Formats: sequence, C-alpha cells, structure tokens
Amino acid sequence: MANSVLTTAADLAGRALAAATTGIAALRPADKPLHPEGQTWAGRLTRAGSEERTGVAWLDEPGEDEVLVRTSRAIGLPGPLPDVAGLALRVRTDRDRYGDLLLASTGWDPVSRHLLVPAWRADQPLTCLLPYRSPVGPVVIGARPVDVRGYELSWARVGGAWQHLGVLTTELPLPDDAEASYDPVTNPLPGLEQYAWVSHLRERSYATARRLRGG
Repeated sequence: MANSVLTTAADLAGRALAAATTGIAALRPADKPLHPEGQTWAGRLTRAGSEERTGVAWLDEPGEDEVLVRTSRAIGLPGPLPDVAGLALRVRTDRDRYGDLLLASTGWDPVSRHLLVPAWRADQPLTCLLPYRSPVGPVVIGARPVDVRGYELSWARVGGAWQHLGVLTTELPLPDDAEASYDPVTNPLPGLEQYAWVSHLRERSYATARRLRGG
C-alpha cells in the first residue's frame, strides 16, 4: 500500500516537473530546456574507499574512474543572478556501459540536502536530492567544491552523517560536441538502484526534456 501511494505521488510530481520543464522552454527558447549552457570536461574520480561498508563496491572500495563531467546552470539565468547549479558525471562501468550521476545545488544538512537551493556562492554544495537503493538502505551522494576545478564527493545514509567518497578533478575542457545526454534512470551507477517512485518522478521530466530538444 505504501509503495503504491509513493508511486502515485511520484507520478503526479513527475507530471508537474514535466509541465515546469515545458513552461521554462516556452519562456526561454533554447536547444535544451534545462541546463542550456555549460562546460564539459574530461575528469578523474579518485575513490578512497569507505570504512563504513555498504555492500556497494563502488562506494566501499578504493579505485579510480575516468569520467565525463558537465558543469551548468539549470535555468540559464545571466551570470550575476543566482541559479541552480548542476554537476553531471558519467562513469564508465565496463567496456560498453556507463553510469550517470546528476547533482544539483542544495543544502548539506540531513534535511536541506534534499531541497534545491540557488547557488549564491562558489562553494555551494550539491547533492543527488533523491536517494538510491543500497544493501544498507537509502543513500544519497553529494559534492562540495574544493577549488575551481575540483570537488570532494561524499555519500550518506538518509538522515545520517556524510562519509568521504573521493575527489573529483576536472582535467581537460572538451568541445561542445563532446556533450552527452545524462540519465541516471536508464544509466544507474554500479551497485546502486533507483527506487521505483524515484524513477516515476524523474522519467516524465527527462522524457519531456528529450522531446523538447529533439533527442
């Protein structure tokens, strides 16, 4: 019963997000309705491994990933105005597959890490907003800028303290044609799953965004 209620609520919220995406596209025509402009980088994620085990090797074990990174502003407001900051990562999971992680500017405490916040300052934290399913329960992933080209990544159980995940470095700026279409629903991170209600919430807005940009 609870799952059914969550799925229904998420579906309604997804419809609202899709409508909002359409409205933004109508007010500010662009090739992409959300995150219209940004910078794409070749980067590296150095994972430290976690003392608190989750059963997800990508979080638990040290390692290094070559990643595609995009930094952007969600609505595309002029630079002096605060906008929701975006950080997208594409992680190669094996030879033919990859996982996508989308982060947006939020607060950092257990409540505000689930709320969008315009990026008023350069060190504004970012999180995935909605939890992933893991063997130890729902977890979230976040990032905090440490300099102009680097971020500290962390993970946390919902309501729990942040645990160090690793350091992300943007190494080489790439041309616009290197840009990818990130989708964490169809391209999950290794060992982490989307809850059904999260997928319902996201998939409508993602489908609308793809339709509006002709992809």
